[in-house]
Amino acid sequence: MANIKIIQADITKVEVEAIVNAANRTLLGGGGVDGAIHRVAGPELLKECETLGGCFTGGAKLTAGYNLLAKNIIHTVGPVWRGGNHNEEELLVACYRNSLEVARDNKIKSIAFPAISTGVYRFPKERAARLALKTVKKFIDHNKEIKNIIFVLFTENEVELYKKTYEQIFIN
Repeated sequence: MANIKIIQADITKVEVEAIVNAANRTLLGGGGVDGAIHRVAGPELLKECETLGGCFTGGAKLTAGYNLLAKNIIHTVGPVWRGGNHNEEELLVACYRNSLEVARDNKIKSIAFPAISTGVYRFPKERAARLALKTVKKFIDHNKEIKNIIFVLFTENEVELYKKTYEQIFIN
């Protein structure tokens, strides 16, 4: 089974083969995690992203990592929370599943995820944590290629939430 870690850190400083970027549909940079990744990766990332034609919500696309410690970036577009009646949960699950599939298909053995959609997209943090961890568990139960999965969170409260949710899903 994959080794799963939950840490509080800056995702641009995590040493893994791929980090997941919570991007917008254009893939051309934005605020939050997306903006930080673009700033650290450098202008070459924007040039590559301009060739990708954007990405649909729930999709995932791979680029090089450029100036990041990570060799690759998997860009995924999370759903904007609109009350829960617009397939937000299914779209968030698709973000994690499709990102893991891109990693597997590109022989990436270690991946770091942020808390997708929980910032300016306002997805409820508890729901997002449960969906993220359930999706990862379901994936790694059937796919053994990815060896290390790290959830890189912004606050101590998020770390505690993910650790508690991890225990409920993986241990109990």
